[in-house]
Amino acid sequence: MSEQNCLVANDWVCGEYLRTRSQELIDATVQHIGITVASVAIGVLVSFPLALLARRGKAFAGPVLGVTTVLYSIPSLAMFSLLLPLFGLSVSLVITGLVLYSLTILVRNIVAGLQAVPEEAREAARGMGYGPLRLLWEVELPLALPALLAGVRIATVSTVALTTVGAIVDYGGLGTLILDGLDSDFKAQVLTASVLCVLLAVLADLLLLGVQRWLTPWTRATAVRGRGSRIRTPQSPEKVA
Repeated sequence: MSEQNCLVANDWVCGEYLRTRSQELIDATVQHIGITVASVAIGVLVSFPLALLARRGKAFAGPVLGVTTVLYSIPSLAMFSLLLPLFGLSVSLVITGLVLYSLTILVRNIVAGLQAVPEEAREAARGMGYGPLRLLWEVELPLALPALLAGVRIATVSTVALTTVGAIVDYGGLGTLILDGLDSDFKAQVLTASVLCVLLAVLADLLLLGVQRWLTPWTRATAVRGRGSRIRTPQSPEKVA
């Protein structure tokens, strides 16, 4: 009886809300995850050729990095309004906006990763007869993978948060529940959807961190060696004397 009363009392924490609206919460969470995954995946596909173009020289890097930075600085409401004539009130509108926001993070990280590849590695590969494409896929990209995956992690967490803004066009996943709850002063819905959104961001970051460590085991070995080199062996009494 007390759980049912929490709905009547409009409490922030309400077990009855979780029981009666579980399917609504699941549907919103699935939509939130779908929009996030699609946006980040498309963002990676678009940012990779842009990063390759940017690293060709300052003549290309300036415009590419400048445009992606300008896109990121556009307020979300204005971004969706600018895209509205092209996509209408659809999920494509939200995904396109989120893709544009992800570019500045992904492009910069990919460029940074490629630029950090040691020139000795490139020269060795060329000496073994590697062409530009094989050099990219078998040498440069694997060595740039830590920076690329770090960018994907940041972009994913950012996209989880920005997806909620899609509620203004009714495609915001958990953000739609948050907005509806704010409009109706439904406290349990606002708190539950907000907590789920935070949990999604944390879980996505932890999952991608695990993937990053699995795909780049050499970074852990380097970190361990680095810590070991900083441990100083105490001098014996004879040496001190």
